[in-house]
Amino acid sequence: MAQNKLLRMDNMGIVVESLDDAISFFTEIGLKLEGRAMIEGEWAGSVTGLGDQSVEIAMMVTPDGHSRLELSRFLTPQTISDHRIAPVNSLGYLRVMFTVEDIDELVARLIKKGAQLVGEVVKYGETYKLCYIRGTEGLLVGLAEELGKK
Repeated sequence: MAQNKLLRMDNMGIVVESLDDAISFFTEIGLKLEGRAMIEGEWAGSVTGLGDQSVEIAMMVTPDGHSRLELSRFLTPQTISDHRIAPVNSLGYLRVMFTVEDIDELVARLIKKGAQLVGEVVKYGETYKLCYIRGTEGLLVGLAEELGKK
C-alpha cells in the first residue's frame, strides 16, 4: 500500500476585520501582497462547512516565496467568535512566527505603528532573540532573529 507523502505547508489562514489594515501590518513585517480575491458560493462553503459564503481574501507571501499567509474577511456568514485576545496558553492556533534580520529595529518600527510588545525581547541561549507582539486587531505574531548569522 502506497503511503501519502507530505509535499509542503501551503499557507496559514487568519480571519480579520480589515484586510487593508492586516495587509499593511504584514507588509511592514516584510511579506508581500500576492493577490486579493472574492471567494463566494456554495462550492466554497462545501470546503469550510459554512454553506453559502462570501469571503474576501488577501494572500501574503514571504520574501523567499515559500510561505504564505491567507488573510480572510468574512462578509457572510458573520464571524461568530474572537480569539485575538486569548493568552498564548489557550488552545488552538494563536500565532504565526517569522524569522527576521533585525528584531530590535522591526519591533521599534511596529510599536510606532501601534503594535504592542507582549512580554519582552529575550535571548534563547546564543541561538535566537525572540518576542511576541500584538499587531493590527490584536493579532499575535512571534518574531525571531537568528544570532550569529549576520
